[in-house]
Amino acid sequence: MAIFNRDSDDEVARGARAVVVHAETHGGDRRDSDARLEEARGLALAIGIDVRAAQAFRVRDRKPATLFGSGQVDQIATLARQEEAELIIVDNSLSPVQQSNLEKATEAKVIDRTGLILEIFGERAATNEGRLQVELAHLDYQAGRLVRSWTHLERQRGGFGFLGGPGETQIEADRRMIRDRMAKIRRELEQVTRTRGLHRARRQRAPWPVIALVGYTNAGKSTLFNRMTGADVMAEDLLFATLDPTMRQIALPGLDKAILSDTVGFVSDLPTQLIAAFRATLEEVLSADLIVHVRDIAHPDTDAQRDDVLDVLGELNVVGEGAGEEAPPIIEAWNKLDLLDDEARALAHETAARRDDVVILSALTGEGVDTLQRAISDRMTRGAKIYGLRIPLSDGAALAWLHEHGEVLSAHVEGEEQRVEARLSDAAFARFAKRER
Repeated sequence: MAIFNRDSDDEVARGARAVVVHAETHGGDRRDSDARLEEARGLALAIGIDVRAAQAFRVRDRKPATLFGSGQVDQIATLARQEEAELIIVDNSLSPVQQSNLEKATEAKVIDRTGLILEIFGERAATNEGRLQVELAHLDYQAGRLVRSWTHLERQRGGFGFLGGPGETQIEADRRMIRDRMAKIRRELEQVTRTRGLHRARRQRAPWPVIALVGYTNAGKSTLFNRMTGADVMAEDLLFATLDPTMRQIALPGLDKAILSDTVGFVSDLPTQLIAAFRATLEEVLSADLIVHVRDIAHPDTDAQRDDVLDVLGELNVVGEGAGEEAPPIIEAWNKLDLLDDEARALAHETAARRDDVVILSALTGEGVDTLQRAISDRMTRGAKIYGLRIPLSDGAALAWLHEHGEVLSAHVEGEEQRVEARLSDAAFARFAKRER
């Protein structure tokens, strides 16, 4: 990654010195300022930025020109000079005017929370689909920020990160180029969406249930995914360690075959551009038969993180009023049990025991993972009924299918047929009926 100085084309290599500031507004966030600053540090670390200092400022009224008050802007400029920082990260959303004015006042490069998250996504996207989604989000964000003194769009560095930025000259031409490029990307993503839809339809005919892992970034989704599937998806103590969705076949009690999907992590104030751009990926959550919400139960802000995840799921109409009657059930996996002391562990177990939608585990050590697998299986087979079926003797695959996706209670031969009694969920029976056609 490379960051460009506002007034020149000199590159600042990965490891750029930065300070993080946060505008604390009354009732504006679920977390306290220390937690927000710590998360912002983690986001910066994720792309190799060297954070020298972090400070919160209480802002009574958001200033349209700079967000912060004039005295606070002076303090930020002084802090940046003292730390010899080339970059100021504002852990809030900034308008283009606020961003430009802060750069002029501090004489340093300024990015906001949205821009920082976009840069992380730009660096981490590994597949063509992921790169398209990130570029679309980046261009959408960039479109309103062409009034700034950076290099020309056509001279932009490679990749989809935005810190290098497009230029001020030929603004209208640049905007037209951006609009044209966004239209082209949307067409390509529509094709991705159609392809995913075909894949989902094929899986439904297969037919295997889909379990989607969702959760706040760094909650341990990929570690749990690896534990349950034996895969080697990147799993590090790093925000947004993985972006592109991964799917693997797993076996569960009573469900010999199911598909487990590991999705992108969520974060508070996730840019709306990214939610829109990643809709094709997140559609895997929309089509899931069950959602496992992985939570970092050892994190001090675990409840706020839960609310942030539910907010994003609500925007996708997975939960809430827009979800409808077909909304998939949700199990909460309270992860990182290994990080709790004895007292906190006992309290967590006591709290979870009062709920039927919570499993406590440690994806790192494996403790409780088998309990989660049983809970998933129980939820997927809840409401199963006993069906009497007639299957031709020549159709051994049908009987094998019933063993894999339900519980065969009895089977005996009558002439050229087998009379079978099997316990199946409504969804499994519907899939079996489709298979018979």
